[in-house]
Amino acid sequence: MAWRSVTVIAVLLFGVLLALSPGYGFHRDELYFRVLAAHPDWGYVDQPPLTPMLARAALALFGDSLTAIRVFPALSVAVLVFLMALIARELGGRGVAQALTAAGTAGGAYTMIAGHTLLTVSFDLPLWAAAILFVLRALLRDPRWWLAAGAVIGLATYNKHLIAMLVLGLAGGLLAVGPRRVLAGPWVWAGALLALALAAPNLVYQATHDWPQLEMAAALSENKGDGMRALFVPMQVLLFGPVVAVIGAFGFVRLWRDTRVRALAVAYPVTAVLTLISGGRFDYTAGLILLLFAAGCVGVEAAGPGRVRSGAVSLAMNTLGCAVIALPLIPVGVLARTPVPAINEVAREAIGWPRLDDAVAGILRSLPPEDRSRTVIVTANYGEYGSLSRAGLPRVYSGHNQLWQYGPPPESGTVAIVMDIGPMRRDLQFTSCELRAEVDNGVGIDNEEQGLRIHLCRGLDQPWSTTWHRWRHFS
Repeated sequence: MAWRSVTVIAVLLFGVLLALSPGYGFHRDELYFRVLAAHPDWGYVDQPPLTPMLARAALALFGDSLTAIRVFPALSVAVLVFLMALIARELGGRGVAQALTAAGTAGGAYTMIAGHTLLTVSFDLPLWAAAILFVLRALLRDPRWWLAAGAVIGLATYNKHLIAMLVLGLAGGLLAVGPRRVLAGPWVWAGALLALALAAPNLVYQATHDWPQLEMAAALSENKGDGMRALFVPMQVLLFGPVVAVIGAFGFVRLWRDTRVRALAVAYPVTAVLTLISGGRFDYTAGLILLLFAAGCVGVEAAGPGRVRSGAVSLAMNTLGCAVIALPLIPVGVLARTPVPAINEVAREAIGWPRLDDAVAGILRSLPPEDRSRTVIVTANYGEYGSLSRAGLPRVYSGHNQLWQYGPPPESGTVAIVMDIGPMRRDLQFTSCELRAEVDNGVGIDNEEQGLRIHLCRGLDQPWSTTWHRWRHFS
């Protein structure tokens, strides 16, 4: 193992991510995780508990700041760098291949986004890498490694159920191209049973709550499925940068030629097809792209010093381009004049929250004391809820995803500051509503909150308890 070079790369990545962690602002998912962290549970309607509980731990250990909540993501992708180097070694790569794999992984746009911001993918990437590493060891060394793979897969279900895509891709590969003798042995099934046993509490939560993740997945597919399908092919190239994609293409060929691990090559197209059919996000294949890249780096090393030099230079250029897209390097005042907001949703949705907080707080302050005491705030999404809650505004509610469970507002809330309310809901719920503010983030970034209309509504026509079901929505 090329411990020194891989360690330098991982430590450098961790340091850069922490140094840049205060850039821009909280992403809407981070604001949501802060809220869920105050409500520990075995699961939520839109996700398992791991990422919210890591947010809770970060808040307790490091305080409530951008840097604090981003320590664990930065550490997680540093671990990912080590795991990918180990995968390269498992595939026969020596020091050069391991260093190239570590560098390309660390310099990928998706890696840097996942390490800069607290997202579920921040922890999903290393969990996939660990599962793939143990599968490789089971196929190449000792079938008892299926137990380790099963343990990681079971634990990964507490972060995202997306690990099922890896299982389906691998199963499809083994059935299609073998080695099928693996399926006749006891260890792969023992690993599967261990995965199910570890995932059981998570599955019990879903079963006892009417499988909310299925409802959530259906909503996502309906809302964004067509857009995700259109973006799928270009984003396979852009996720970690075009150089990683090209090396990964050669890695696919290398895996295909080795009958022992050919199933893992096939796992990528199987997962891609499943993603396209389901209308899932284009990043569902990210863990397998990194596997193909690691295999490609082994091939670069085998091709000789000339190919290694050109590969290293190309990866360095790839890293520079990805860093500009993924990290807060561009001043926020000129960000809107670049293509970055269109490419990087995470950067785009981290802009403008203080403007929203000020707009709502200003409306609340403008009310007479008797109205202020009976005012509730109803947001359109979890980002708004999280931002306003963090700003200390009282009596905030939302029908979005898990937050619907924390309502309805009290019946005394006869005055409401409401975000993005439609005419049907407005007319059914309130006697009167007036537009009081329109949010402008001040830098021209076209995100979800830009142009948000905020109404002040009075007079409940119907009690909150009987109409709260109308406010529930998934996205």
